[in-house]
Amino acid sequence: MNKFSKLLIAGLLWGTASFAQTAVKEAMPKDWHLQDHSTSGYNGISLQQAYDFIKSKNLKSNKVIVAVIDSGIDTLHEDLKPVMWVNKKEIPGNGIDDDKNGYVDDIHGWNFLGGKDGRNVKEDSYEAARVYHKLKGKWEGKNVDVSKLSKSEKTEYETFIRAEQKIMGDADPEETAFLQAMLPKLKEGDSVIRKDLGKDEYSAKDLEGYTSDNPLASTTSMMLVNIAKMNDGMDIKNTDILGQFESEIRKIESAGKPPKEYRKEVVGDDPANINDIGYGNNDIMAETSFHGTHVSGIIGAARNNELGMDGIAGNVEIMTLRAVPDGDEHDKDIALAIRYAVDNGAKVVNMSFGKDFSPEKHWVDDAFRYAEKKGVLLIHAAGNDAKNIDSAHNYPNPVYVNGGRATNVITVGASGDAKNGGHTARFSNFGKEEVDVFAPGVGIYSTIPGGNTYGNASGTSMAGPVVAGIAALILEHFPQFTPQQVKYIIEQSVTPATEKVKKPGTDDLVDLKDLSRTGGYVNAYKAMVMAEEMSKTKMKLPKSKVKKSKKG
Repeated sequence: MNKFSKLLIAGLLWGTASFAQTAVKEAMPKDWHLQDHSTSGYNGISLQQAYDFIKSKNLKSNKVIVAVIDSGIDTLHEDLKPVMWVNKKEIPGNGIDDDKNGYVDDIHGWNFLGGKDGRNVKEDSYEAARVYHKLKGKWEGKNVDVSKLSKSEKTEYETFIRAEQKIMGDADPEETAFLQAMLPKLKEGDSVIRKDLGKDEYSAKDLEGYTSDNPLASTTSMMLVNIAKMNDGMDIKNTDILGQFESEIRKIESAGKPPKEYRKEVVGDDPANINDIGYGNNDIMAETSFHGTHVSGIIGAARNNELGMDGIAGNVEIMTLRAVPDGDEHDKDIALAIRYAVDNGAKVVNMSFGKDFSPEKHWVDDAFRYAEKKGVLLIHAAGNDAKNIDSAHNYPNPVYVNGGRATNVITVGASGDAKNGGHTARFSNFGKEEVDVFAPGVGIYSTIPGGNTYGNASGTSMAGPVVAGIAALILEHFPQFTPQQVKYIIEQSVTPATEKVKKPGTDDLVDLKDLSRTGGYVNAYKAMVMAEEMSKTKMKLPKSKVKKSKKG
């Protein structure tokens, strides 16, 4: 039985369930991740000090476009509407591809998970299941002499074996039976709560003080509240939790039957053909915009408007590319989303998503190379499995399948604070060679969809946009810098950890240098000081010291 089911059982029986990766120990300031440690005691990025420095140097600000490849965005949110990227070459709503880029009415970006009829893909299968069932007929049960296989066949066979192990490891009959039996009961309890509250979507906040004579409604309410409390996110909605429940069922059922082709009917493209482009629609909000909205706010929510919260970068436009469903993204969508971002002027691309398999990684690699050539920085969240990605598979990553690695990628682990569970997030992936820096990712307050609201979320998905925001802040004032120079500045200006930290997923104390290349936490102020100093010289980058990991 996997972690999700065990936690769910605990929540149902004893009220201790958690979607979360960490528990927040004390109430934290909403902007703790922006604060300066020396003045506030919180392990933030010293953002106000960075802005004070910018003002003292009278630095000119330039607009920077940041692309967010994610689940969608609430385009009407009060703190995001002013910073939405607008494609000025496109006439809104005329049904014509005015700029002839292959995407009709792409005003704020594009939805690669949409259909021409306006429908959208919400959930999708997992890549492990897609790989397993695609290769099952060729390799399952075969007596294979690996030494006699070609290089490509060997790679394919090893990928199949890994997918098979992953799928079979998730296929626990006891767990399957439990989840299948519980889902209808939870849905029934949810339907009662929805009727009592008078709305189909509600948060844990709405359940404070809620009581019901219906046992299923009471149990469901208790579970949702406890999950939210443990996740430091009372804004988590019923639809998010039930959606996660359904995702787990899809995952464990995938061993016995091929995964449903969710996108086939809706999107209608050929996911195996990278040249089949122009699919999708311009509905970048869709029905799954929580994650993308939260990420976007961290990067660039309108500053100093006395609303909600302030983003990190003060002169950005957010370009939204919807390519991440409830499930695993398709390599094709990610590759084309990156190319769209590059072609439409983005200088920073945030990628808060990931998976264990990437069957068409060469497409993504080509997109990485394209971004590298065009001077675009890619920020990727390291992932939330508390695993060492020096050896564990984690995609996308900067290691090219045919050798070499991208120089324009920053991989980000999640840090916290001593007051909210520790300086490293218990859930964060790590890697002495493959994770570059750590940034705040626990209990981060940002924009969420619906009614101009705000709330907390945790994950490397939140740490990534912190770094993307710092990168954009640098480029706003020093647009001449290359992605490699911005990466160098962010890495060299980290605040080194002065005490041992917990290795994620354990209570073992280690040096942060054992968990990341730099052994430090990002700092916006130090980055701006270093950028200003570097702007006065002909900055030359030292040769890369990244060692070859087990992945290449």
